[in-house]
Amino acid sequence: MSAELIGARRARMERETSESSVFVELDLDGTGVSEISTSVPFYDHMLTALSKHSLIDLTVRATGDTHIDVHHTVEDVAITIGEVLRVALGTKAGIRRFGTSYAPLDEALSRSVVDVSGRPYLVHGGEPAGQEYHLIGGHFTGSMTRHVFEAITFHAQICAHIEVLSGRDPHHIVEAQFKSFARALREAVEPDARMGDKIPSTKGAL
Repeated sequence: MSAELIGARRARMERETSESSVFVELDLDGTGVSEISTSVPFYDHMLTALSKHSLIDLTVRATGDTHIDVHHTVEDVAITIGEVLRVALGTKAGIRRFGTSYAPLDEALSRSVVDVSGRPYLVHGGEPAGQEYHLIGGHFTGSMTRHVFEAITFHAQICAHIEVLSGRDPHHIVEAQFKSFARALREAVEPDARMGDKIPSTKGAL
């Protein structure tokens, strides 16, 4: 159930539990092409946006006990994406490491700052009161947004600060976060020609 490297900055993983079955494959040097099927339509929409705006090619196929709740499937997909991202990054030699992005969606605005540091940490805030209780698209509760980013950052071993600066519509608030995170991640994982094959850290390792 471990993620495996299948090419330069490409990796995949199959993850099976009693609650879900998840397959994820990604290519950091893609063009934002995605094939997403999680049986949670709004989540599919968010992961498609993540792929499109990060320019990471992403394939996700997942089934799970959604007749009980979508929580297990949503979180297990995020865990798997994080694991695959970590393996695809390898030693992190030559990457920019840091990325920052703002993304608006009408009245909603989100800021994300990413450090591909090898140290997992998430600071997540700014959502309006009650956002976590909204049911979006009939299945996805607002509280799952934080769970997704927690799982991705922890398993990818990256640090992310994601903050909602304004917003009213629950859908827009979530989507702005996914888009700003995607754009910041894109910047952080891109090769830096001036860095060459060096590790972007004074420690010499990330």
